[in-house]
Amino acid sequence: MHPYFRVLPVALMAAVSVGQPVTYPVTAKVPHVDHYHGTPVADPYRWLEANDSSAVKDWVEAQNAATFGFLERIPFRANVKDRLTKLWNYARVSAPVKEGNYWFYTKNDGLQNQSVLYRRSTLEGAEEVFLDPNTFSGDGTVSLAGWAFSKDGRLFAYAVSKSGSDWRDIYVMDVASRSLLPDKVEWAKFTGISWEGDGFYYSRYDAPAEGSKALVASNEFHKVYYHKLGTPQSEDRVIFEDRAHPKRNFGVSVTEDERFLFLTGFEGGSKGNPLYYRDLRRGDPAFKPIVETYDIEFNPITNVGDKILVVTNQGAPKNRIVEVDPARPEPSAWRTIVPEQPEVLDGIVAVGGKLLLVYLKDASHRAYLHRTDGMREREISLPTLGTVGFAGGKQKDTEIFYSFTSFTSPTNIYRYDLRTGTSTLHRSTEIDADLQAYETKQVFYSSKDGTKIPMFIVHRKGLKLDGTNPTLLYAYGGFNVNLLPTFSAARLVWLENGGVYAMANLRGGGEYGEEWHEAGTKLRKQNVFDDFIAAAEYLIQRRYTSAERLAIQGGSNGGLLVGAVVNQRPDLYRVALPAVGVMDMLRFHKFTIGWAWTRDYGSSDDPEQFKALLAYSPIHNVKPAAYPATLVTTADHDDRVVPAHSFKYIATLQENQRGPLPVLIRIETKAGHGGGKPTSKIIEETADIYAFAWYAMGLAPAY
Repeated sequence: MHPYFRVLPVALMAAVSVGQPVTYPVTAKVPHVDHYHGTPVADPYRWLEANDSSAVKDWVEAQNAATFGFLERIPFRANVKDRLTKLWNYARVSAPVKEGNYWFYTKNDGLQNQSVLYRRSTLEGAEEVFLDPNTFSGDGTVSLAGWAFSKDGRLFAYAVSKSGSDWRDIYVMDVASRSLLPDKVEWAKFTGISWEGDGFYYSRYDAPAEGSKALVASNEFHKVYYHKLGTPQSEDRVIFEDRAHPKRNFGVSVTEDERFLFLTGFEGGSKGNPLYYRDLRRGDPAFKPIVETYDIEFNPITNVGDKILVVTNQGAPKNRIVEVDPARPEPSAWRTIVPEQPEVLDGIVAVGGKLLLVYLKDASHRAYLHRTDGMREREISLPTLGTVGFAGGKQKDTEIFYSFTSFTSPTNIYRYDLRTGTSTLHRSTEIDADLQAYETKQVFYSSKDGTKIPMFIVHRKGLKLDGTNPTLLYAYGGFNVNLLPTFSAARLVWLENGGVYAMANLRGGGEYGEEWHEAGTKLRKQNVFDDFIAAAEYLIQRRYTSAERLAIQGGSNGGLLVGAVVNQRPDLYRVALPAVGVMDMLRFHKFTIGWAWTRDYGSSDDPEQFKALLAYSPIHNVKPAAYPATLVTTADHDDRVVPAHSFKYIATLQENQRGPLPVLIRIETKAGHGGGKPTSKIIEETADIYAFAWYAMGLAPAY
């Protein structure tokens, strides 16, 4: 047995495995059948979709009582939370950016619920609190959700989210005095803030009707507005709307020199976006098209005089940069500046008359400095395999700051001289842990169809491959999202107790470009599940762990992943940890922004796609069987993936569990999909997840 954890006494193990079954709240079944293309599908827990009903509120209270009653019986639960709290208590600082007369950055002293925005007049000057989101609410559930400075740095607009909701309120401050102006924008959603002149652009939906279900109702008719300072929101001017297509979203951005205003669109089920522009210097009264298709991605980077630099995957699944002359926007006139490379172009920053390009090589970053004509000048040397994030800057800047992190290195901040190509450490992060005790390796394993899938494995040096190590396998596999090496203080709690952490880069993500993404979408979504199952089998075959010591975890689309693979291979895992998952694949597009996910999933409205969705939908494929110990996590204010997904899933799972292991749901209050969640709630939830996993394995941490 590994020295960093201990086997629980038989009396404690019995509470999980045999002898003391969990008593679940009774969940009423109400007969309801939908018909999809001639196929009847029962939905007896449809009533759980009414999140604001008293019956659902009572059910939530009963489920939480059962779950927390179980968690409170875990003897080491408090110790796990204490250790997490200690490890979490270290200062975390972002890379600074210059706006007007100040340098701005965020910092969390350690256990603050929300990071604070600070400023300095010089990089070495005195630190001053500029905006503290911890003052927004007493419990830390109101968060800073985005911001933008005016071009001259005199004004600051910022968005606020309440209880993790995607809805935003926007406020404006005078930078010099830090005084709040009377301007306020409500019901903004899926929006940026882009200044131009004496106001800013933003995107929103119409305010929900009084008494409507603001957290579940479908979001339709997205509009772009311009807010002029000093005027009420009722006078904001509609800049763009599309009344013919209710399920399209739009956003705008303004170039640094305020020459061009760009408009991009998004449509559920589409593969790309159109791009329109207005030449503000010429006073264009309406947007002009550069590309009007929704079949390719086409996103502006910056302008060089009257030319526009754009990144696109047109004819380049791994992306390329082209120069577009608005006077001749047709594709035949585009000039390739940076051609497609073997690696995926993952990030671009225009600064100091240069382009900083970040590429993905086997799911870790490489960075290069280019001229705006595309010529590569040099590579930026990074410390190891990890993730880089450039802070952004202005065209007049001669330096830029960037962050770098890896699985075994917390975020450090570097200062990069654009003229000399020299990186110097600006600020290191100190944490009270021996990070040299751990190592990271990357392996490539074969999926069911022979495709090679990369996976990172992190563990203590000298690990014995004897099949006894508790292992946490995490993945996502969707929406072109890249999973990259990053540091987590929470993960240290798992590692320091002899645990193994594995992160698989499944198809459906963007690690190898659009073709990799497409291979895990719609009728090919099963590839994602096959990739994950093969990862679990690899870890077991190579003796990192065994089925009795393997926990699997994923959130949102990753929650769907966990739900699907548990149905397909319940024998392969001891613990399942699906968070805020998309569990009802026949109805996901009926709620809030769910219609936008048809790009990856397809829709039950299509006969062929319906069959594919029904074949793996977590709720619809639970059968009477012995399932792993399961702790579903969700939140009452999640208006991205509405909690009804998790409610209906756990009700179905509890009904069909035939094994001895508990299947429970932990429902957070005053929280959403994850963004802006206060530190206190994150620590509490993480502690419960780890304690649950160890307890279900019959193990306990060594403290």
